[in-house]
Formats: sequence, C-alpha cells, structure tokens
Amino acid sequence: MIHVVWKAFWDYEKEEKWLNEMSAKGMALTGYSWCRYVFEETEHNQYAYRIELLENMPNHLESVAYIKFLEESGVECVATYTRWIYLRKKTSEGSFEIYTDIDSRIKHYKRIYATWNSLMFVEFTGGLANLIIGIVNLSIGENLGNFSYGNIAIGLSVISLGLIFYRLGLPIRRKIKKLEQEKTIRE
Repeated sequence: MIHVVWKAFWDYEKEEKWLNEMSAKGMALTGYSWCRYVFEETEHNQYAYRIELLENMPNHLESVAYIKFLEESGVECVATYTRWIYLRKKTSEGSFEIYTDIDSRIKHYKRIYATWNSLMFVEFTGGLANLIIGIVNLSIGENLGNFSYGNIAIGLSVISLGLIFYRLGLPIRRKIKKLEQEKTIRE
C-alpha cells in the first residue's frame, strides 16, 4: 500500500533520521518531491537511508557516473530533487555510510553551507534593492510611482528571509569548524 506524507525539513540530517525511523516502521521511501514523501509498506528496517547534496545536478555526467558507481555498490537512488539525492541500501548488506573520512564530510558540509549562503546573498541583495528603491522614491516625492511603501515592506520581508537562511547556515558552519579542528588534531 502507498502512503504519502507531507513534511518539511530544513536540516537534512534530521530528515535522514526520520526516513530511517520510517523504515523501522516498515515504510520504504519510493519517491520525493518538494516536501512530499511517497512510501510503500515493506518489512521493518529493510532499508537504511542517506541523503546527499551533489556538486552538480543529477543529470550531469559526473553525477550520473557517481550514482552509477553507488548502484554498483548496492546503493539505490530512490529520488532526486534539485541537487539532492535520496539513497537507500538494504540493511541486510551491512552498514551504510557515504562519508567515511573527515575530508569528504567537510566537503559535503561546505556544499550545503554554500547553498545556504547563496540563498542568503540573493535575499539580501533583493531586499536591499527594494529598500533603496522605496526610500529614494519617497525622498524624491514619489515621482517613480506609488509603490514606495510596498518596496520598503517587500525589502524588509526579503531581508528577514535572508536572515533565516543565515541562521540555517550557522549549524553547518559550526560542524565544518569542528571537523576541521578534529582533522588538525589527527594530523
């Protein structure tokens, strides 16, 4: 039987944990699109799940080769969404870890951090532009139209969204610093 669950996650590790909890309940992920998870009933704990942010889109040659390599290793790509891939492996085949060394974990976290920073930059730029347009328009007597207060409101809203993206990136940055310190200690 197929089950659809609508759920939003900002933290991929929490999402990954939830997918593994669903697997423990006998629910195997079969598809994903924006906040929509499709599950199929299966044996309890049949699969272990991992989520990864690729360097390129899934249809890029490097990504296709990487996914093919994973599939040859017994890992199934269940779904893709933008650059995110949802992977599973049968638990009967042993443990399932994508990143076993510090360098690859740091690299993965840096890709995620760069994504949050890019979104933050876009929001701050758009918000600042709207604020400037609104303030300049008010100061010159609204000669450019009557949407000055709207520009200011939109600018503040978009800057607030940029602050949310900044906040979402902080835990990732802390993980990167912690792993870099751990790497330094080991060397």
